[in-house]
Amino acid sequence: MAAPRVSASSRFGRPRTLAALAALLLAGSAPAAFAVSVPAPVATTASVESPAVYDDEAGGDADADDPAVWVDPADPARSIVIGTLKNAGLDVYGLNGQRLQHIAAPAAPSEDAEPGRFNNVDVVYGFELAGKKTDLALVSDRGRDRIRIYAIDPKAVSEGRPPLTDVTAAGVAPVFSASETAVDEQRTAYGLAAYVEDGNVYVVVSRRSETRLKLLKLTASNGKVGYATEDTIDMPGSFTLPNGQQWTPCADPGDRAQFEGMAVDQEKHVLYAAQEDVGLWRIPLDDAEFETPALIDKVREYGVPWTYDAAEEECVIDTANDPGYGGTHLSADAEGITVYHAADGKGYVLASSQGDNTFAVYRRDSGNAYVGQFEIADGPATDSVQESDGAMVVNVPLGASFPKGLLVTHDGEAAPEDGDRDATNFKFVRWDAVASAFPTPLTVDTRSFDPRDTDDD
Repeated sequence: MAAPRVSASSRFGRPRTLAALAALLLAGSAPAAFAVSVPAPVATTASVESPAVYDDEAGGDADADDPAVWVDPADPARSIVIGTLKNAGLDVYGLNGQRLQHIAAPAAPSEDAEPGRFNNVDVVYGFELAGKKTDLALVSDRGRDRIRIYAIDPKAVSEGRPPLTDVTAAGVAPVFSASETAVDEQRTAYGLAAYVEDGNVYVVVSRRSETRLKLLKLTASNGKVGYATEDTIDMPGSFTLPNGQQWTPCADPGDRAQFEGMAVDQEKHVLYAAQEDVGLWRIPLDDAEFETPALIDKVREYGVPWTYDAAEEECVIDTANDPGYGGTHLSADAEGITVYHAADGKGYVLASSQGDNTFAVYRRDSGNAYVGQFEIADGPATDSVQESDGAMVVNVPLGASFPKGLLVTHDGEAAPEDGDRDATNFKFVRWDAVASAFPTPLTVDTRSFDPRDTDDD
């Protein structure tokens, strides 16, 4: 589980009106309006998993984190899953879970510099590159504070060859750091989510140990891809509680309430972003700008007092004095976010509740009403999912194995394939298995959303 982060006073990257600022602050200070009784999560199981990886010297410091799914337009059953492995770079898998390609993270540019460290990944379709529509995998390189861009080759997929090629422009600048020295302080590119609007590709990136989000626009030149900043927003890091007191989330000294898990509703152009020790935010995106955020759900630990144990280097949450201002659906950390698209603006937003190893489900339409909770339990094909950092769902039929769509999740405690070593991997879950687990089944809609069609509703 990611370490808890401290927060700071809110500040904004560009002017807001007083009304917008008031709405934002009220979102953080209003008491949670959630039911006291929370039903137990329903359970489903995964049908496929990727090979376990190991975060030790023998395993190449591989630590699985965040997945993305690329849908093959010619043969959806041939689609691939791309997963980040932090220091070890990323892997590409077939829908059977077998590894198709491994890409190492960039080496350190000098002896004293930090090497690459791949954190989050997302996929976009149809970027104009060298006169050709090209699908891209976008990766946040936390170690070097860059976005790395990989072209996806459908022909290579069909022939069983490694499908990803690095097309990152040579001179891309750090996303957040003002200098290479600042990069090594590691307040760098962290969470990542991408979307297409009016033919342009945009990428939202969060900053490690800070509350800042940036909106980047991809650019193409000479067959390579770079990016430029379009907008910046500094989200709140401290909150006024209903009792009038100021509260900041538990923290390592000097850190703030960071975001990592993020996803963009590809039709509505709305960002859903998880602030790990705060909750789930909804932020509209319009004309390449962040609009007014709203905090739509809080973690259970919201508003709870804490102290920092310097000897143990950890926060101590004072649950005995919980004032009851938190939510009931998310346990810190709030992590991986993904959007299930369905017809007429319907569908769901899924959020990893890392603290209790479940996933919260919210409606995608206006209001984002809470639907329920599910867990991925031990099953005949795989073990359960624990402490999930990232997830991605698609509603496209992907052949006989995933005929109603696919949910891929990170598993922070995979059953090891080699002794007692700490292992992580990715679990592949049939969407219909998730949907049918609920007493009132969730929507299963495989006709409404083509990932290559990103026009507004």
